[in-house]
Amino acid sequence: MKVIKIVTLGHKMVHYHRFHQPRKASEFITKDEESQNLVMDFSTYVYYKWTRPKLLSFLFLITFLSCCYVFAPFFIGPSYNLSLLYSYGSEDGVDVNVPMCSSVSSGTICCDRSGYRSDVCVMKGDIRTNSSSDSIFVYNSRSINNVSRSVKGRKGEENGKFQHEKIRPYTRKWETSVMDTVDELNLISSRVNSGKSHGCDIQHDVPAVFFSNGGYTGNIYHEFNDGIIPLYITSQHFKKKVVFVILEYHNWWIMKYGDILSHLSDFPAIDFRGDNRTHCFPEAIVGLRIHDELAVDPALMEGHKSIVDFRNILDKAYWPRIRDLIRDEEREAQEKSREQISSSPLLQASQQQYIKQRVQENPSTKPTLVILSRSGSRAITNENLVVKMAEEIGFQVEVLRPGRTTELAKIYRILNASDVMIGVHGAAMTHFMFLKPGSVFIQVVPLGTIWAAETYYGEPARKLGVKYIGYEIQPRESSLYEVYDKNDPILTDPASINNKGWEYTKKIYLDSQNVALDLRRFGKRLRRAYEYKVSESNMNLQHRQQ
Repeated sequence: MKVIKIVTLGHKMVHYHRFHQPRKASEFITKDEESQNLVMDFSTYVYYKWTRPKLLSFLFLITFLSCCYVFAPFFIGPSYNLSLLYSYGSEDGVDVNVPMCSSVSSGTICCDRSGYRSDVCVMKGDIRTNSSSDSIFVYNSRSINNVSRSVKGRKGEENGKFQHEKIRPYTRKWETSVMDTVDELNLISSRVNSGKSHGCDIQHDVPAVFFSNGGYTGNIYHEFNDGIIPLYITSQHFKKKVVFVILEYHNWWIMKYGDILSHLSDFPAIDFRGDNRTHCFPEAIVGLRIHDELAVDPALMEGHKSIVDFRNILDKAYWPRIRDLIRDEEREAQEKSREQISSSPLLQASQQQYIKQRVQENPSTKPTLVILSRSGSRAITNENLVVKMAEEIGFQVEVLRPGRTTELAKIYRILNASDVMIGVHGAAMTHFMFLKPGSVFIQVVPLGTIWAAETYYGEPARKLGVKYIGYEIQPRESSLYEVYDKNDPILTDPASINNKGWEYTKKIYLDSQNVALDLRRFGKRLRRAYEYKVSESNMNLQHRQQ
């Protein structure tokens, strides 16, 4: 994962509509409801005789005020004018932010390209897909105002096109090298042409959200940060009445995240490239909105939803599968017990208790600690000693080694039942979202990864309500200490190495470094976590007894 410092830019709206050029003289201003642009119509102005100075003065005043109204935005700035269109007053009179392009006229396209992380376009009206040309059309049956336009604009409209936008619907906008690998879509607003067939093969009566599963898909951090969480942000207000249309569709991704998708949409996802049928929608959002690293900003969400609400979706998504897993284990335990336990009445009576102990989620009153184990780079080389120390402190320890094909519900089950999670900085730390709020997350931070560890996992964990402890290793705890001189900047000044570029960070700190934890130093963090969880457990017990 690239260590790229994100600079959040201000929210400036870009609202794309056709711009009408004025005709010859001036009279009054009308408003084009289709494009929401001001159109000046000069066809009916009548000059009154100079013998009526009062009326002429009155008309001059009206004309002057009208001109002020039209041209004021050019002097005051567009943000003032557009902010009136895209701000809502709350009940107490305070304006709140709403997504840009939240109000779109039928038959038009509105694109918000102001975001640093992603572009998002909204289409409304008679929307039809055409996968063979990588296009989404919105047809406009209304006539065009007879207003002069640029040569390019006139040619476009002669071809039946009012507007043509291009977008790569992926949330790494600033990474050009990655975005160049993402499929590009053509969004076209066009006049209905009765001579050409553009009939619907499938008519949907709910909106669509188009997004790409290209880019870094395959890395669990990016799958959540760039895909699943932005999908929740973009679609949750539809309350599952939405269809997901996916570019670079992967069957394995659908299987992996199907439990979550079923709680975001009531409909099966569509493979844009693989399904050549014409799908028709009343509305479409192309691209996903993204707030921050593994984050949901309540100030930008309908109903002030947060990352905790997203985690609640995970809970609803995985628990049905977890119950199935428990039933399967109970069945296996019963079959095994029949083979091993004799038919004596005494043993039969204790059989059910035996089964419960085998499948119980947390059979011990000890706090549970899960170590997310790594192989290859950034592995804890003295992991067995860490396990032994944790058990001596009082933890019940489980070492979890998730693979690429490990079912997420199984990982969720283990972490959701745990009290403390330990892991070395890397994509697998994304699993902290499976912890219950109030759990402890100890992230081992290798040399050269301090900023990334805090930005990508530390701060997001706090927002989820998880108690976060960052354990920054010392040079002696790094395998690099055995490779470089103790005064080498690689050990003494990792920031200076990171400043040389991503390739240095990846090669030295991510791909070539393991850690051997100082048990005395690390043990202090473990004891702190243990005392915290025991104290919390005692308080909860007292509340239940009251």
